[in-house]
Amino acid sequence: MSSAPSPRLRRALLLAAIPLALALAASLALQAWPAANLLLTCQVTADLSALGLLAGAALSALAWLGCGLWAYWLRRCARALAAEQARQDQVHQRFIHRLDHELKNPLAVLQVSLSSLQNGAPATGSAGQPLAIAQEQVARLNRLLLGLRKLADLDSYPLELEAVDLADLLGRAIAAVKSAPGREGRAVALHTQRFPWSPPPLLGDLDLLLVAFYNLIDNACKFGGSDGSVQVRIGEDGAGVLVEIADNGPGIAEADLPHVFEELYRGNGARGIEGSGLGLALVKKVVERHGGSLAVRSRPGQGTVFTMRLPAGPAR
Repeated sequence: MSSAPSPRLRRALLLAAIPLALALAASLALQAWPAANLLLTCQVTADLSALGLLAGAALSALAWLGCGLWAYWLRRCARALAAEQARQDQVHQRFIHRLDHELKNPLAVLQVSLSSLQNGAPATGSAGQPLAIAQEQVARLNRLLLGLRKLADLDSYPLELEAVDLADLLGRAIAAVKSAPGREGRAVALHTQRFPWSPPPLLGDLDLLLVAFYNLIDNACKFGGSDGSVQVRIGEDGAGVLVEIADNGPGIAEADLPHVFEELYRGNGARGIEGSGLGLALVKKVVERHGGSLAVRSRPGQGTVFTMRLPAGPAR
């Protein structure tokens, strides 16, 4: 970054000198003014000249101080923009690396399966056969691309806002999770604040919020283990409505916590567990589209809590 002042700043510095230059010119003009009483005129002229010079110098000093503060602010903004750009570049590079990893594995398996078929391997649909393996990897790629498309579309997706009863919506999300294959019989409890008052309803998009809640609850069941329990808690803090999804699973490593909402990120605890790493990124975007925030806290060996804070709708 260049330390030389910009043309705009140089012009501002020159303009800041105008009060001093005008005061100096006025002082010289007063000194040259003809007068009958030379002694009295000299004294008055000296006083006026000194006062004018002081006023001009003060105004120019204030203007130069403003220019200095402006230059400092510009440099600080430029450094902040450069730091943000560097951060965005790092996030983009990590995303490309993860996308390459997610695409490379199924494509490699597809290549092996197609090669086996080309060499005369039986193309039956039984498990472990080349055709079945190829179909499985194609389905995996389709899920990945569908997830990426949904994530990209969320930025421009028009929200259909309506009054949402959180308890009812979360009950539907829990029922959907528990009816999914492999989730039958999971212990998922819903707790709603009842006193001194119940949480107000939300003004939100019913379908998008259902997708977000489903993803969080399903994640809690998936990573909490088959014997784990999940609690869904609804409350309010005066400024908005809080939804917490807590599990007593193995937790998230501290090193993974800053990255869990990044696209395609999968921490060490997610190795061997089915998923694309897009679910939490999608949830975060849905929450932000509603003007809310999403946070996570976790203790390894004890569990994880996701906290969703959303603006409250009209009071009941």
